[in-house]
Amino acid sequence: MPARLPDGAPAPADGALPETALAQLGERPLAVYVHVPFCASRCGYCDFNTYTAEELPGGVNRGSFAASAIAELRLARRTLGPDAPPVETVFFGGGTPTLLPPEDLAAILATIDDELGLAPGVEVTTEANPESVTPASLALLRDAGFTRISLGMQSAVPHVLEVLDRRHTPGRPAAAAAEARAAGFEHVSLDLIYGTPGERDEDWRASLEAALAAAPDHISAYALTVEPGTRLHAQVRRGGLPLPDEDELADRFELADELLGRAGLSWYEISNWAVGPEARCRHNLNYWRGGDWWGVGPGAHSHVGGLRWWNVLHPSAYAKRLGDGRSPAAAREQLDDETRRFERIMLETRLATGLDVALLSDAGRAAARRAVTDGLAEPAALGAGYVRLTRRGRLLADAVVRELVD
Repeated sequence: MPARLPDGAPAPADGALPETALAQLGERPLAVYVHVPFCASRCGYCDFNTYTAEELPGGVNRGSFAASAIAELRLARRTLGPDAPPVETVFFGGGTPTLLPPEDLAAILATIDDELGLAPGVEVTTEANPESVTPASLALLRDAGFTRISLGMQSAVPHVLEVLDRRHTPGRPAAAAAEARAAGFEHVSLDLIYGTPGERDEDWRASLEAALAAAPDHISAYALTVEPGTRLHAQVRRGGLPLPDEDELADRFELADELLGRAGLSWYEISNWAVGPEARCRHNLNYWRGGDWWGVGPGAHSHVGGLRWWNVLHPSAYAKRLGDGRSPAAAREQLDDETRRFERIMLETRLATGLDVALLSDAGRAAARRAVTDGLAEPAALGAGYVRLTRRGRLLADAVVRELVD
């Protein structure tokens, strides 16, 4: 079942943005996110806005997606106006973007360049399932301007992959990573999940070691969240699959941080490690630092100058609106100053660069001092005006944030 959209005010049919939002263009980096909502099969834990071929009615297919995305990019050009800065990062996510022909992905990227402009040194990422790429498709994507690939590995252990409903064989992610490097990709990332029901400590260690053996320059490791409405949630609710407890999850996180650090990957966000600043995902950093982005595709979210909006969910509704010359935006909301401050605290506390203490109230600054006393934040960083979490602080980041925003 796909995700649900939040509530908001009606969005205008022409997609026009208020002058207060447009006036802030250029104050932060501008990015483009392209949501490709297609999957070959549905993973049991996934609640993203994605669709398999069997879930789509006649007339909606992958072949028509690029044309709709290109139409939205032309709308973005008209909406943002001539003063918009060039795009610093592009991220194709989903779903599985690489289920589309590489020529379609290349055409969408070329349209971003034609309509909005790509900045020098632009980062262009695509997510991919390991079985959805080949040496030939990777070479085409690299030639089109893609610089970074994020491969969904999740685990190296067959019984864990089975619980997650992942279809690739355990060795395929490493092979895909090697193929991406051979094609000339500058950066290769592997995504891992820990805390799957039935996963043992030795399974998680094996997955980390297999990921490191593939020699990526970036690894993401996320604790599994069992979302209501998913197949996995139903299995857990029936008692068929036991979830790990909080102590087990903490042990998995600490093992990841230890092994990845020992291999030369440093954390820069609670769930992300990279071999150096150049390997960090600049697109995600733009999100975490409150930048601007235009989200293309069904259900995609956008943010410009404190205005947030989101597109209709279903691919058929998305394509019809654009075909009728209307914006695909379903609704939007204007963020007030306090909401923007809260979101900055919530997100920037997760970064290794730390949170600027100037964003905190007097109560928040007192909470930051308590975090240092409790071993949750680094004293030297606070002395320099930033809240930077220790490893223990990263384990308790949500609790730290709740104290900081009071």
